Amino acid sequence: MHSHIRWFKELGINDVSLVGGKNASLGEMYQNLTTEGVCIPNGFAITVEAYRYVLDHNGAWQPLHAALDGLDPDNIKDLQARGKKARAIVYGCSLPEDLKTAILQSYAQLKQEYGENISLAVRSSATAEDSPQASFAGQNDTYLNIATDGDLLDAYKRCLASNFTDRSIHYKYDNGFDYYKVYLAVVVMKMVRSDIGASGVMFSLDTETGFRDVVFINAALGLGENVVQGTIDPDSFYVHKPSFLQGYRAVLKRSLGSKAKKMIFAGELNTGTIAVEYTKNIDTPGEERTRFCISDADVMVLADYAIKVENHYSGKAGFYKPMDMEWAKDGIDGRLYIVQARPETVESQKKGNVLEIYHLKQRSTVLLKGRAVGTRIGAGKARVINDAKHLSDFQPGEVLVSDTTAPDWEPVMKTAAAIVTSRGGRTCHAAIVSRELGIPAIVGTANAADKIETGTPITISCAEGETGNVYEGILGFDIQHTDLSELGHPKTKIMMNLGNPDQAFSLASLPVDGIGLARMEFIINEYIKVHPMALVHPEKVDDATREKIAALSIAYNDPADFFVKTLAEGVATIAAAVYPKPCVVRMSDFKSNEYATLLGGQYFEPEEDNPMIGFRGASRYTHSAYAEGFALECAAMKRVRDEIGLTNVKLMIPFCRRVEEGEKVLAAMASHGLKRGENGLEVYVMCEIPNNVILIDAFAKLFDGFSIGSNDLTQLTLGVDRDSEIVAFDFDERDPGVKQMIRLAVEGAKRNGRHSGICGQAPSDYPEMAEFLVEIGIDSISLNPDAVLATTRHVLAVEKRLSLNRTP
Repeated sequence: MHSHIRWFKELGINDVSLVGGKNASLGEMYQNLTTEGVCIPNGFAITVEAYRYVLDHNGAWQPLHAALDGLDPDNIKDLQARGKKARAIVYGCSLPEDLKTAILQSYAQLKQEYGENISLAVRSSATAEDSPQASFAGQNDTYLNIATDGDLLDAYKRCLASNFTDRSIHYKYDNGFDYYKVYLAVVVMKMVRSDIGASGVMFSLDTETGFRDVVFINAALGLGENVVQGTIDPDSFYVHKPSFLQGYRAVLKRSLGSKAKKMIFAGELNTGTIAVEYTKNIDTPGEERTRFCISDADVMVLADYAIKVENHYSGKAGFYKPMDMEWAKDGIDGRLYIVQARPETVESQKKGNVLEIYHLKQRSTVLLKGRAVGTRIGAGKARVINDAKHLSDFQPGEVLVSDTTAPDWEPVMKTAAAIVTSRGGRTCHAAIVSRELGIPAIVGTANAADKIETGTPITISCAEGETGNVYEGILGFDIQHTDLSELGHPKTKIMMNLGNPDQAFSLASLPVDGIGLARMEFIINEYIKVHPMALVHPEKVDDATREKIAALSIAYNDPADFFVKTLAEGVATIAAAVYPKPCVVRMSDFKSNEYATLLGGQYFEPEEDNPMIGFRGASRYTHSAYAEGFALECAAMKRVRDEIGLTNVKLMIPFCRRVEEGEKVLAAMASHGLKRGENGLEVYVMCEIPNNVILIDAFAKLFDGFSIGSNDLTQLTLGVDRDSEIVAFDFDERDPGVKQMIRLAVEGAKRNGRHSGICGQAPSDYPEMAEFLVEIGIDSISLNPDAVLATTRHVLAVEKRLSLNRTP
């Protein structure tokens, strides 16, 4: 074995100084995880000693010093001129004969393992890369589909020269590395033919929020560069780790990306010469864009890999170590491979137990929407730059607006108040760098540079969920810091109301005892957009509506499958954020006028004068006009509990006017596979009609708990239409009559050994209502997320005072 070659089976994570980060990681996984069923392509490292040997052999150190000594990397022109010189010196080196022979003999050995037709991936592996403090990702070059001796040797030299790309030089300067002491090893491995398959990146946590209970997978057709660079919008998938480990096998949440381009090989190469552009992006055919590019079964294999990789590295480190992995699906053998893994460098570096929440104090016109990176807010004047030569115009504190960014833009990016790009997904360069720098960024806005002019004052908000908003003007915002270790935990359970799955992971760190109210309406409105009955009875709607429904559900088996999976995954995402704590999901409670605004809704909804007390809630579920829609809701909730494995979901029936109605609804649910008591299923009922309070003993025989809807209970106790502005002054949950109703409900629940909670607006709005609820001994208070911390403190103070008063 030649001293400059090391096979993966001989390498481990402690060999970074010998073979660089990529090689050490591949060797670590090849040695330790192949036996656990994780596929790693075999290959070998050409060591850092070989790099030194080549430069020594050619006497290249002196010319390199002449080229680089005294460089000011912030002078872009100087950097470009000197970098070019340094690369030419290294590329001009000839390879010593014994090294050449060793490389080609090793290639021959790989051919014996994989067959004569094997092609190679040749990748740079720097000694300082992929440490948690510095991610060298993307600083050096990679060459793919290398298939001749001459091309292999040429690609090796090109990799060595890439140690002096402009961005790599600047990165070393920024991180205090000596230009001459970061040595380059090279990876030579079996090429996974993802050019005719699929590829992507995945993380063993949620990158935006640090939520640990999920694997996050991005996937696109063709070679992985588009996803790694983030130049396209990929398909994305989440898998819930705790339920996966319990044996459930289902996607938690998915989104179909546009996948506009796919990268393939540009054709045959002439021996001994490599055109640097040996790959090309082509337009993805329409039918491939409208389908998910990997199957759910593939997603499960990848999730399994991700969990095993994370567990291995965490075990080795002795502490939790989330991982950032690249994967590829070979279009020839159909197998999924891990081709790279490194520690995730942002969320894992966050220390302490301090919760930081950004709140916008005002709103204005939304100029653009895109994918939010992180959860912060930033503001400043826009500076539109679409060409690197204008980077010198950028002033610190401006908002960088661009089509896309590249590694050599980093010096400017770190001085920006925020970043907005037209292209890219959550793993693009702009997203990765802004995450590392803690700067808010919105990527993939489609046309940022056209919509925003240089000098325009704008505010970038990533604090409103997965969708980021670019607002007109400079808006005020607050940053709330809470040390959770000092907060304390009240006896009264503090829960959260949440309807938007996009916000679930960012709110997962709030100190709550679960979700007291997860509303389906948001998911149906925002993601499904279609009236459930229009999905069941497409023959009853017009052609234009049918076409819109077909377009929305194009990636699914049929429109009903689209409804069930989309609703299930939306609800499951909310439940996953608090798992294993309870998540109370309310079955749909649209009023007829709200249902009518959904696609196809006008064909199925009556016109009512007062929909607030009309055809809503439980009355719909067994009525011929909606029973088939309710069946779809039930199928979705069955999927959440039985297939995705989120058995922390409790179901809740809204606006149940009479005991008999409750019985009919429970029977219908049981017929759809949701039988109360089976698989631990609990069913609550909303307590929002005076009859629910008056007959609470009878309702308690049917249901496991009561959630007081103070909005409707106030309306119906006081006879006030809460939609009417004229009598709005009479709508007050603090009225003595309403408080007496709430007291009777809590006492009735206690008397029957049933859970009592409240999920209306009152305790979020009025601290004295929260105080009253604690005093009457309610089990849980469910609040809007922005009221959780303040109310928790308030409830703790009330409980302390009450316990002092109770002391004899």
